[in-house]
Amino acid sequence: MENIVMKSLLILYSYHHNNTEKIANVFAKVLDAQIKTPQQINPEKLQEYSLIGFGSGIDSAKHHKVLLDLADKLPQVTNRNAFIFSTSAIMGKAKVAKDHSTLREKLQSKGYLIVDEFSCKGFNTNSFLKLFGGMNKGRPNALDLKDAEEFAQNLKRNLQKK
Repeated sequence: MENIVMKSLLILYSYHHNNTEKIANVFAKVLDAQIKTPQQINPEKLQEYSLIGFGSGIDSAKHHKVLLDLADKLPQVTNRNAFIFSTSAIMGKAKVAKDHSTLREKLQSKGYLIVDEFSCKGFNTNSFLKLFGGMNKGRPNALDLKDAEEFAQNLKRNLQKK
């Protein structure tokens, strides 16, 4: 089987403690992907990529507004591979699915095929938490980064099989 070269892009909005950026850097290395902010994206040029990752920290139970606004501006595509990633203060399968639902629905409505999703804990000092030194200090940690690396390797392997 020939090795198909995947051209990958990560669209990242990470601003608070750069938790999500740490995860994106791991993905970028494994997928040989560029990382750009939503503000650097020309939606018309996204057709050049065979895989696009969309990620930010979770803010008020959804991805950051800047990323959601970009999703609204994307042109229609046909079965373009994408994945969603995030960092959040609170984890749990149902919570992550709910946190990702707004972005997932926007991307799917544009014709993106969500091939996988990743989330891990991130350091959080929002609102009253900063009075107590925040929660999830030191996250994402080495184990989270290892999980991110395995996630990206599985993603790459699965997409090359298609």
